[in-house]
Amino acid sequence: MTVLAPRERQKQWSVDDVVVSDPSVVRRAIGAAAIGNLTEWYDFGVYAYFEPTIKEVFFQGLGNTAGTIATFGLFAVAFLVRPFGGLFFGPLADRIGRNKVLATTMILMALGTFVIGCIPDKNTIGLWAPALLLVARLIQGFSTGGEYGNAMTFIAEYAPDRKRGFLGSWLEFGTFTGYLFGALTVTVVTAQMSTAQLQSWGWRLPFFVALPLGIIGVYLRTRLADTPAFQQMERDSEEKDRANRASGEVRTLARLWPFLLVCMGLVIVWNVTNYMLTSYMPTYVTTTVPDATGGGVSASTSQWLQIAVMAIALLLIPLLGMLSDRIGRKPLMWTGTVMLIVLALPMVLLVRSHSAFAVFLGLAVMGFALICFSATGPSTLPSLFPTRVRGAGLSVAFNVAISLFCGTVSVVVGALVSATGDLDWPAYYLMGAGVVGAVSLVFLQEPNGRRMWGSAPAAASAEEAHEVIAEEAAA
Repeated sequence: MTVLAPRERQKQWSVDDVVVSDPSVVRRAIGAAAIGNLTEWYDFGVYAYFEPTIKEVFFQGLGNTAGTIATFGLFAVAFLVRPFGGLFFGPLADRIGRNKVLATTMILMALGTFVIGCIPDKNTIGLWAPALLLVARLIQGFSTGGEYGNAMTFIAEYAPDRKRGFLGSWLEFGTFTGYLFGALTVTVVTAQMSTAQLQSWGWRLPFFVALPLGIIGVYLRTRLADTPAFQQMERDSEEKDRANRASGEVRTLARLWPFLLVCMGLVIVWNVTNYMLTSYMPTYVTTTVPDATGGGVSASTSQWLQIAVMAIALLLIPLLGMLSDRIGRKPLMWTGTVMLIVLALPMVLLVRSHSAFAVFLGLAVMGFALICFSATGPSTLPSLFPTRVRGAGLSVAFNVAISLFCGTVSVVVGALVSATGDLDWPAYYLMGAGVVGAVSLVFLQEPNGRRMWGSAPAAASAEEAHEVIAEEAAA
C-alpha cells in the first residue's frame, strides 16, 4: 500500500539552519495557544451541562423531545459556519501571521460566550431569545473556525521536532481543562441554587466567566512574536510573491487534496468520539436512557462521573503525548481506532446500565479512546501541510470535517435514537468513525521526529541541532 508523503525539493541543511527553540518561549507559546482552547471548551462544557436549563429558558413549551432537539440544534448550528471561519482566518494567518489571527479569534470567542449570558429569556422577549442565542452561537462558530487549526499550527511550528508530540498534547490539555472547568462551574452553581433561581438568573453566571478568560488569552498572545517557521517564510518571500500568495494558496491546496482528505478522516474519528462523549453522553445518560428503559443515573451522578473521566483524561494526555515522541503517533491512533470499532457497543451497553460504576467504566473506555487522538492529533495534523498553506489547509480540512460530521453528533444521534427507538445508535456512529479513521491511518506517513514540511529542522538545544543534521544527512 502506498502511503502519502510530503514531496519537496531536497535541501542540504546545516547546523546554522536549525531553529533552536528557547524553552521559556515555547512554554509561553503553549500557554497562549492552549488558553484559547480552554475558553472554547469551557463554553462547550457549560452549554452541554446546562442543556436542560437552556431548554427551559429558550424553548419553553416545545415539549421534552422537541426542546432537546432544538437545544442540540443550536449547539450544532455553530458548526455550520466553522468552515467559513476557517476559510477566512486560515489563509489570513498564512498572510499576516498566526499570532494576530489567534488574538482576534480569542476576542470573538469570549464575546460570543459572554453575550449568551446577557440574553433575556423567552418569557421576556419571546422568539427574539432563541434568535439572539442563534446569533451568539454563529459568532462563536465563526471565530472557532479560525481558532483551533491556527492554534495547532502555532504550537507545532514553535516545538522542536523531537518533542512535538508532548508539547502539542498540551493544546488538548487546555481543551479538557476548559471542559472540566465549565462542567465544574455548572455543577457547583446547580448545587447551590434552586430550579427557579437557576432558570431566572443563575444560568447566566458561568457564561460571564468567559470574558476575563478571553482578556487573559489576548494578553498572553499579544506578548509573543510569531512562529519561527512563519518568520522564516516571510524572510524568504519577495514582495511579488506576497502579492500573489492568495491565488497561489488556492492552487496549492487543490494539488494537496489527498492530504486534505487524510486530515479530514483523522479529524472525523477524533472529534466524533470527542463530541459523543462531551456533548451527547450527558443527555443520553440522564434523559434518553431513563426515558426508554428506566436505566441510567441521576443528573448529579452523571455530572460527577463525567468530571471524573475528564480529570483522568487530563492527566493522561501529556503522558501519551510524551509516549508518542518515543513510539510514534500512529500506534496510539491505531489503538483508539481499534477500540472504537471493537468496543463501541460494549461501552454504550455499560453506559445504559443502572450501576454508576458501570456507567463510569463505559465513559472511561470512551474517554481513553478519545485521548489516543487528542494526545497525537495536534502534532500530526499540521505535518500534513507545507508552511505557506498550513494555516489554510488545516483550518479548511478541520472545520469542514467538524461541521459536517462531528459538531452535529448530538443532534443527529439524538434524532436517530428518537426516530428508531434504537439506543445503540451512539455505538454505530462511533464504529463508523473508527472505520474512517482506519482508512486514513493507512495513508498517513508517520510524522514523529520529522521536521515540519517546508520548514527548517527544529531542535531544543545546540547539541540536539548537530544530531538532527546528522540524521537529515543519513536519511
